[in-house]
This record gives sequence, C-alpha cells and structure tokens, in this order.
Amino acid sequence: MAIITVAGRKGGIGKSTIAGNLAGEFLARKRSVVLLDADPQHSLAAWAAQGQGVLSTCVQTVPDGDVAKLKAQAKAAQKAADIVVIDTPPGMPETAYQAMLLADVILLPCGPSPLDLMALQQSLALAEKARAARREKKTRIRFVPSKVAMSTNLSKALPATLADMGRKVLPAISLRVALAEAVESGLTIVEFAPGSTSHVEFDALAKAVVRILAR
Repeated sequence: MAIITVAGRKGGIGKSTIAGNLAGEFLARKRSVVLLDADPQHSLAAWAAQGQGVLSTCVQTVPDGDVAKLKAQAKAAQKAADIVVIDTPPGMPETAYQAMLLADVILLPCGPSPLDLMALQQSLALAEKARAARREKKTRIRFVPSKVAMSTNLSKALPATLADMGRKVLPAISLRVALAEAVESGLTIVEFAPGSTSHVEFDALAKAVVRILAR
C-alpha cells in the first residue's frame, strides 16, 4: 500500500493532470486507487464530474487546508486501496508538507519555464525536509518534466537541468491537446485515447513509479 504525493509551489505545472492520469494508469493495471484532491480548486473533482470515467469512482475531496482531515482520509484510503495519490495545492505549503510526510514517493512536476524552475527549488526543499523527518522510511523524491514541447530549446534542456539539481528524473509529459480533451470528457488519457502519444507517455511514467514502489 503506497502513497504518492504530487506537489509543487507554482500553479499551472500539471500537478492535477499528472495525478489524475497516473490514477487512471494504475486502475488500468487493476490496482485499487484512491485519489485525494487536496487542492482548494478541486480540479480533480471537477474533472471527474465531467463524465462517467474511472475518476468518478476514486476521487475524494479534502476540505480546504484541513491538515487533520487530510491525514485521516489518507490513513483510511490506505486501508481501502493499493495506491493513494494526493494532489496538493500550490499556495498552501503546510498542506503540501503534510502530504509529503505521508508519501512513499513525492513527484515534483516542473515545466520548462525559468519561473517553474525557480519554484521547483522551493518544492524540493520542502520535499527534502519531509524526507528527513521520516527517518524510519526513505521517501523517494523524483522530478517529472511537465508540459514540455520538444520543439523548443527550453524543453529539450529540461531533463538535464533537472538532473543537475540532484534528483532522478522520470519520463516527461508533453503539452498536448488530447490531455485537455480527455479532461473535457471526464476521462483519463488511457480511456480517452489509448495508444496515443500522451497515453504512451503516461504509461511510461506509471511504469517508472511502479518500479520505484517495487524497490
């Protein structure tokens, strides 16, 4: 039973897209999943409400900034599911920190913008603080290149730039229209466009996370 926290101090870096589609990939692999929507915008809940996809079966909202509720829901979810995925708010560092303290794996998405990289430094510091606090169990911290457009130099350089920051880099997620269309339909990418480039990317990301959990 594992907890995966998706976090970042900056909005618009694809946290909810990654959390929701990773949940879809795990469900497609016949894992039971609870997806905790701890962002006050409740983007995952809105996504799930768009249709009758798998997210409608696993998304649970967490009251805004209620750390006690977050902990209680995460513990209850661990008893009910193989994997718990937590989507955190960008502007509430205490909520994100508490979600990191619960995590076996912390995923830190980062876009190619220099502003995204600046914000990532703050997210990484928070994640390392949480990792240090969990002395009994080593939390894995990984970067995820997000919203990349490989036609641009900034996107091409992003994986190497992230690697230089001292943490391993997982498969990248490209900026593609199919991901937005999937949300509009209330579906994850594996449901909306199986076999598409976006689905292949999320399949690779899910496989990488599963390998981490297996270790």
